[in-house]
Amino acid sequence: MPIIVGAPRSGTTLLRLMLDAHPALAIPPETGFLALAAGPARKYLADRERFLSTLTNFPPNTPAWLDFGILAEEFRDEIQGIDPFDIAEGFRAFYRLYATRMSKSRWGDKTPFYVHHIEPISRLLPEARFIHLIRDGRDACMSWQKTWFRPADDIPTLARRWQEAVLSGRRQGARSAAYMEIRFEDLIERTRQTLESVCRFIAMDFHPAMLQYHEHAAERLKEHKERRLADGTVVVTRE
Repeated sequence: MPIIVGAPRSGTTLLRLMLDAHPALAIPPETGFLALAAGPARKYLADRERFLSTLTNFPPNTPAWLDFGILAEEFRDEIQGIDPFDIAEGFRAFYRLYATRMSKSRWGDKTPFYVHHIEPISRLLPEARFIHLIRDGRDACMSWQKTWFRPADDIPTLARRWQEAVLSGRRQGARSAAYMEIRFEDLIERTRQTLESVCRFIAMDFHPAMLQYHEHAAERLKEHKERRLADGTVVVTRE
């Protein structure tokens, strides 16, 4: 199960689209909820109904469930079939449903901030293979500064956040055989060779369709819906 991680604006969406273009692999929009299993919320997730409610209403203030195109009732039916209920199997049920919706047999994830949660996610899902995408910090911070989700406006703060993400991934990755680093610049300049190395890492044959990701990118990105607060306030538009 490939999980793409990295500092924001490092090219993780690009890599997601490339891998997702493979006929066998489906990678949904960012999830975020796997990190809950690493914190105190884990004990609540052990309850089947709380697990269902947590995922379908995550994140709490601006739920993103509609991005995945899975009906909550459909997910409930899948969860009910897990006996006895297990958190890891609950997460796998989500990814399995998403892959099935895309008519694919394998699944992965692309959530950049999982770079801070590699070890707990590895314990939860031993099949996870982390791909840490690293981009030149100067380019990443300049790009991040222009986004609506930037944590600050000044480059020094963004640079520290970039450094924290890269070092967090490297520290945890050094203790795991299920970790690889690739450079954004290599992905751009030596695309096929870089993708071939990723495919070997996740035990999947390279497919030429991965190089034609741009033909379907716009359609795939339509999954992202606008985000609203409970009172209806639009936090970010679909555009």
